[in-house]
Amino acid sequence: MSTAPTKAREPNKAKVTPRLRNLKRQQLLINRELSWLEFNRRVLEEALDQRHPLLERLKFLAIFSSNLDEFFMIRVSGLQEAVDSGVTQPSPDGLTPTEQLKQIRSRVKPMLESQMRCLKTEVLPKLAQTGIVLRPYNELSRREKKIADSYFVENVFPILTPQAVDPGHPFP
Repeated sequence: MSTAPTKAREPNKAKVTPRLRNLKRQQLLINRELSWLEFNRRVLEEALDQRHPLLERLKFLAIFSSNLDEFFMIRVSGLQEAVDSGVTQPSPDGLTPTEQLKQIRSRVKPMLESQMRCLKTEVLPKLAQTGIVLRPYNELSRREKKIADSYFVENVFPILTPQAVDPGHPFP
């Protein structure tokens, strides 16, 4: 058995290279809005995937649209308000509100083009082959318009109409 003294082991420490030392904190962060757009891009990719059944692809296109509507109503409008208020302070990732809006625009535009191309050249024509056709109201027959009007009045209009809110009718 050896009687030579042993060196105490130091815990493993990550070596900080000059490159890592110079890396700014901003480069380690992902922008919240751009990250959200990446998520929604993946939803769109599901719609573009021809292995999915047609109605599933249509659902993914609808989810993509719904998500994007909410994104613009909440997040983009907040960024626009910041720009309108003169905010130039960057977010933790280093992007100002103006820079974020520019990047959002450059990313959303091709996604919308892909979405519409998929809907118009793939999904709707293939649905039409199965007998599912979307038509503008003015192209409907008199009978079809009557059915659509009745459905709207009974099912859609009641949810669109604001309800009275007062002490006798409190907000639900």
